Amino acid sequence: MQKIILLFHLAFLLITPKSESLLHNKILFVVSNQQTYGKSTLKTSNHFGEIVYAYDVFVKAGYKIDFVSPKGGSITFGYLNKTNPIQEKYLNNTKLLNKLKNTLSPEKVEVSNYKALYYVGGGAAMFGVPENKPIQKIAIKVYDENNGVISAVCHGIAGIVNLKTKGGNYLYNQKQVSGYPDIFENLTSEKYKTFPFSIEKLIKQRGGHFTYSNKRRDNYFVTDGRLVTGQDPSASASVAQEVIKLLQKNK
Repeated sequence: MQKIILLFHLAFLLITPKSESLLHNKILFVVSNQQTYGKSTLKTSNHFGEIVYAYDVFVKAGYKIDFVSPKGGSITFGYLNKTNPIQEKYLNNTKLLNKLKNTLSPEKVEVSNYKALYYVGGGAAMFGVPENKPIQKIAIKVYDENNGVISAVCHGIAGIVNLKTKGGNYLYNQKQVSGYPDIFENLTSEKYKTFPFSIEKLIKQRGGHFTYSNKRRDNYFVTDGRLVTGQDPSASASVAQEVIKLLQKNK
């Protein structure tokens, strides 16, 4: 009898696609390889807080996280706040740090394994990611084919500006979208002058309803369908929690 049960179990594993067991517990973080603001010598990086605040929520809920960048390999991170207990915790987390040193390149991503993307912000997010077509294809396949969730926070919203669904419309067309607004940007700074576009203006031009709080660090985020976006780092954990709610609802 035990042999029969074992054989039945093995047969079930063989006929059950691997992707089905992974779809509901794998999330892909999108990060940038950029190290300077545009072609300047001004240093930039991915926002560590925006990585770990969301990462912490997902991991505690049982989700597995992978990272993808345009070139793969190592990325830089910054905007550190060592007095924050979550940041301090993950600054010494070997597993996470190894993932950040060995991000996946787009061609190594098995799209069928993911039900959500999370675009990380920081100045680096403005470069390399928005125009990267392989990452765009990954995002749209997760959204359209996997019935997945797209999420982003702060300058990470730059990563979604060029996303078009199979129907040819921008993914955020006629949807509520948040992100880092122009009123909080230093429009005359040398850093901002390197930005290829204004997130707020481009989202609006392409049919998105850009919305934000007049207060910084206000945990402001919006959910519209399967799109979840946050204004700044303070919304990172909430964005992750919203993604989880949508994934559980769509199981």
